[in-house]
Amino acid sequence: MRAVGAKAWVRPAYAAAVRAGSTISRPGGVDDIWGAPANEYGVGTANLEWESLGFDYVPTVGHYRHLWKDGEWEPGFFREDPYLTVHLLGNVFHYGQSIFEGFKVFHTRLGTVESFSDHLCHERMSHGCRRFRMPVIPKKMWQDAINETVRRNVKYVPPYGTGGSLYVRPFIFGSGPRLGLGPAPEYTFVVMCNPAGSYYKAGKMQALDGLVNDEYDRAAPLGCGDVKAAGNYAADLESMYKAKHAGYPISLYLDARERRYIEEFNTSNFVAITKDGKYITPDSARSVLNSNTNKCLRVLAADMGLTVEVRPIDFEKEVDTFAEVGAVGTAVVVTPIKSLTRGNKTWSFQDANVLVQLHDKVRAIQNGEEVDMHRWMRKIPMQDERDVQMMSIYPGL
Repeated sequence: MRAVGAKAWVRPAYAAAVRAGSTISRPGGVDDIWGAPANEYGVGTANLEWESLGFDYVPTVGHYRHLWKDGEWEPGFFREDPYLTVHLLGNVFHYGQSIFEGFKVFHTRLGTVESFSDHLCHERMSHGCRRFRMPVIPKKMWQDAINETVRRNVKYVPPYGTGGSLYVRPFIFGSGPRLGLGPAPEYTFVVMCNPAGSYYKAGKMQALDGLVNDEYDRAAPLGCGDVKAAGNYAADLESMYKAKHAGYPISLYLDARERRYIEEFNTSNFVAITKDGKYITPDSARSVLNSNTNKCLRVLAADMGLTVEVRPIDFEKEVDTFAEVGAVGTAVVVTPIKSLTRGNKTWSFQDANVLVQLHDKVRAIQNGEEVDMHRWMRKIPMQDERDVQMMSIYPGL
């Protein structure tokens, strides 16, 4: 019989309490729904200025790494050294075999440490690996590497209530030498992490002016825009630079074939709330990144009673029907867009209302303040399962 952990009862009790609008407590010291959770694992003991964190590099304890060679994955290991030794002819340098992912881990109101939507990241990376002819990471290996990375770096998880999270970035690249074009003989898979703060200080979202990008294409219609490939982001740098120097902190790409249909922002999916109450987002399977945040927002929008449409969006014909516009992604969840400019014409949108509600619902789920009805959160075990299994063979004293 599998032993039930001491906290296994908390979830049902919490769910019932939240539905009833009640406050709850748990063993170890949560005072009420706004109180500080018990810190059983050393969360936040790095003692950084948590409320001041941005989205910049912060040195942590280390990362987890696997090597693929001779047709199989070797056992993984944790490294504190933040550097990689890669052959000069590594495929990543010459032929661009490199894919990354990103998701966040949170210290919740219950005191648990949980990841948000990392299973969706695994699905997306698996698709990218197949598209780029790289070995797919087995799901158990993926989760074990994430678990170990978070456990070893738990002191860098921002405590509940600070607005921060531990950003986790798994990535895979062709590390083996290859002179001619072709798959690499070796691949390296790494899971690293970095504490990150809230993009919105004092709970206030900052709406941005956007520029419709008519000088560059983000991805070809049948290319690899649906892969979270490093090269896609490098290709965006010049257009992003030009837009910012023209006074627009974000720009919107249209389709490469006709320059007619909306694709996505520089690093974020496009969504709009129409004046008749629909949540719409582009359908462009091969040229737009399959955003996990967008997936979750669509589900929550449907829960709220909105009609959700994933379809081609003709910019010029439909822009006047937009009430709210947002850029959605892992780092920000939602950034409201207050205007879009194309040539000498500017369209302005109303203050985000529905999008703010959706943002707040996601953040409440991530923080453990609202029931995770769709099972997007995954609890990170703070003890290695292999150690637990070894301990279980001994009789109780």
